[in-house]
Amino acid sequence: MSRIIGVEQSLTNIEDALKAQGFEVIQLRNEEDAKKCDACIITGQDRDVMGISDPVMAGPVIDADGLSANEVVERVQKYFH
Repeated sequence: MSRIIGVEQSLTNIEDALKAQGFEVIQLRNEEDAKKCDACIITGQDRDVMGISDPVMAGPVIDADGLSANEVVERVQKYFH
């Protein structure tokens, strides 16, 4: 089963890296998008602005601030494996 990862619109490098590893990626625009995801990747500043919080979804909300695309992919893979 393919995992759906929501990625904040500004994080295109992370979106590309996740797709390269076989994850299905959607862009996060609001909390409804987050509800469809197994994990969400955001920058910390947008956590509250977008209304995305851990209780909204079962999976992790990963703050990509200060992380490389590879580090984010590693965190996602570690969570699901």
